[in-house]
Amino acid sequence: MGFGMTTVLLNLHNAGFFPLDSMILAMGIAYGGLAQIIAGLMEYRKGNTFGTTAFCSYGLFWWSLVALLVMPSFTFFEVESYSPISMAAYFFMWGLFTSGMFLGTLKANRVLQFVFLSLAILFFLLTAREISGSAIVGTFLGYEGIICGLSAVYLAIAEVLNDVHGKQVLPIGKIS
Repeated sequence: MGFGMTTVLLNLHNAGFFPLDSMILAMGIAYGGLAQIIAGLMEYRKGNTFGTTAFCSYGLFWWSLVALLVMPSFTFFEVESYSPISMAAYFFMWGLFTSGMFLGTLKANRVLQFVFLSLAILFFLLTAREISGSAIVGTFLGYEGIICGLSAVYLAIAEVLNDVHGKQVLPIGKIS
């Protein structure tokens, strides 16, 4: 849920609905970041390597993204703001990582597969926007990111409701 909701909000910005503001950054630190790291540590206790890696990595993605956006405004860091090419490299590496994680979903449910595939596409679109500077690519990736985030929200709600009710309330495309 933390990943999904934060992704939707950031991509509403990318699609042009509102500017990047403290709401998105706070959500990235708290729910997209800290909550996912906690979830990753809970998955570690269960022995779930995939869950640990995914939740902790994407939680720290949100923290690093917020740091990239905010650190240049701090005078005590004396760092330059990121360049489009350095941000493209950042997003490209996350796209490679996510592509590998997508391969790890091939034995999981279809919705999780969709979340990771659409996220890999999102990272590569973010890379393309940084390289090209295209507003059209930025708007398109915003809508793709909204779809990615909403799919993660759906999966989170489905997993909670299915568990609470002890039966399938919302389908997730289980693989037998």
